[in-house]
Amino acid sequence: MTRPVLQPGPDHPITIEPLRRRVTVVVGGQTIADSDNALVLREAAYPAAIYIPRQDARMDLLERSDHGTYCPYKGDASYFSIPAGGARSIDAVWTYEAPYEDVRAIKNHLAFYPDRVDSIA
Repeated sequence: MTRPVLQPGPDHPITIEPLRRRVTVVVGGQTIADSDNALVLREAAYPAAIYIPRQDARMDLLERSDHGTYCPYKGDASYFSIPAGGARSIDAVWTYEAPYEDVRAIKNHLAFYPDRVDSIA
């Protein structure tokens, strides 16, 4: 079965810009990510998502999940859980390892669900 591949446009805009501030992600008292190089992705009417470069994250504190999703604008998303957060932090992190061309800037970046971490500040 072929999945649709769509491009951002006036009816479904997507923008990606530098966040222009430092961002940290904390779970269970541990700093999971700390970056001055994060991006903010705004997509249609969805809440903005902050994408942090993998190099600015403690990948040793993340555990790859079997969960996956598909977005016709961005591609296949892979997930990580954060063991320090317990059950609340299962599949707390998503990433597009091979994003579509229009959103290629988020490659090698991680995004965190705000309700599955202690803070994103």
